[in-house]
Amino acid sequence: MIELRHLRYFVAVAEERCFHRAAERIHIDQTPLARTVRDLEEQLGVVLVERAPRRLNLTPAGHELLEHAPRLFARIERVLRAVRAKDAGHREPIRIGVADGLAQPRMNACLTRWRAGNPGIPIELSELTAIELARALRLEELDVGFSFGLPGAEGIVQRPVWSYPAKALLCGAHVLARKRELSLAELLTFPIVGWHPDHLPGLRQQMEVGCRACGAACPMTMGQASTLVGYATRVAAGLGVGLADAGHLRLLKSADLTVVPLLENLRFITYLLHKQRPFRASDVRHRFIAHVVSSRGLAEP
Repeated sequence: MIELRHLRYFVAVAEERCFHRAAERIHIDQTPLARTVRDLEEQLGVVLVERAPRRLNLTPAGHELLEHAPRLFARIERVLRAVRAKDAGHREPIRIGVADGLAQPRMNACLTRWRAGNPGIPIELSELTAIELARALRLEELDVGFSFGLPGAEGIVQRPVWSYPAKALLCGAHVLARKRELSLAELLTFPIVGWHPDHLPGLRQQMEVGCRACGAACPMTMGQASTLVGYATRVAAGLGVGLADAGHLRLLKSADLTVVPLLENLRFITYLLHKQRPFRASDVRHRFIAHVVSSRGLAEP
């Protein structure tokens, strides 16, 4: 079987017209070099080099092979570059932005399943504000993002992927803390901790729209939280009542907080976001989006 080294050694000999100089050029001993060229001739069934005492001469077959060899090397190099590029494209990291302080069991399970099915593709996670997430997606510094939503974000596709029921959040000493269920109207007789419009605009909008849809009065807010942890801290300190999704409440358990289910079916939606642009079916971003969308129907972890 002819190997690439047969051709490389032959080209060195053909260009130098001397086994000694060719051996020095490719940094091997002269004996294995001469043996390799002889093996190539036997494989092809032709004589490539006429061996004279002081100088080597190429036969017509040798001249023909020397003419084609550089093109063969160039073609092989193009093939190898294409293979490496395809592998790099398949294994390029998926860059994910997480806004609004999202920390939900569904998102965690979704990322875990992706890693199990794509062990060769790294995940790069970035934590940003909603405004920073929109900017990074537009500049293609990120492939996708998770958020409660970005109101008015032009050029950004926002796909609802899952939702959690909203629940009342109260400090342990609150008068409503011993109730088994609450209506929104009952909860909103007390000032509620609000969400900062720059840091959690989607959650703020969902809360306001959801309350109106359930027939509850527009809530009277008591301060504005920039993070979910800050929100829980304000409620625990008795600065106001709260509304939060059940996913985060599972991760924000505290003896200072009481969670009470709502009578209304108010849910907070988590969105998958990406820039609105065409992409190939083999693109890592496309495959990740398909993975997240297919995860919507899976049971709660």
